[in-house]
Amino acid sequence: MSLPHAILTALLEKPSSGLELTRRFDRSIGYFWSATHQQIYRELGKLETEGHIRALPAPEQPTRGQKKSYEVLPAGRAELARWTAASQDPKPHRDTMLLRLRASAVVGTEGIETDLRRHLALHQRQLAEYEEIEKRDFQPGGDAPRNRQDRLQHLVLRAGIDLETFWTQWLTHALTEFAELPDETT
Repeated sequence: MSLPHAILTALLEKPSSGLELTRRFDRSIGYFWSATHQQIYRELGKLETEGHIRALPAPEQPTRGQKKSYEVLPAGRAELARWTAASQDPKPHRDTMLLRLRASAVVGTEGIETDLRRHLALHQRQLAEYEEIEKRDFQPGGDAPRNRQDRLQHLVLRAGIDLETFWTQWLTHALTEFAELPDETT
C-alpha cells in the first residue's frame, strides 16, 4: 500500500505529471521506495478513480502529447495523514547476500568474495552520492532557518547515509574475515 502514499507525498510536495514523478522517484524517493514508470501511471489512475488526486486543467490550446499534471485533493491528503499516523511494525530484513554467505559456509565460498567486493563498491558509491546530496542541500550552519519539511527530509537522507555507512563498514569487516578464513580443505 506504500506506493500510492509515496505518490501522494510527491504530489503534495509539488503537483507533477507522471513523467515528472518518475524522474523525481529516480532522484529522491526512489532511494528508499522505487517504482517503475508503468507502476506510477497505474497508481495515478487508481488514485484519480478513488478521488484522491485530480488532473490539473489543461491550457486552452492543448498540444499533442501534452503532459497531464496531477494535484492532491482533500481526500488524498486525508488518506496520507491517516496512513502516516497509523502504527506499523518494522519489516524483517531480507538480504540475499547474507543468505548466500550463510549458504557458503556449507557449500563453499566460490565467487562470494568477489561479490562482497562488488557490493562494497556499490555501497561506497551510494554513500558518496548521499553525502554529496547532504553537502549540497543541507549545509550545516546555513543562514536560513530550516523548516519542518527540510528537517524531516534531511532525517530521511541521514537514514540512507547511516545505512550505507553500516554496509560499507560491515562489508569491509567481512572481507577482512574472508582473508583470514582457513582453507576449505582443513
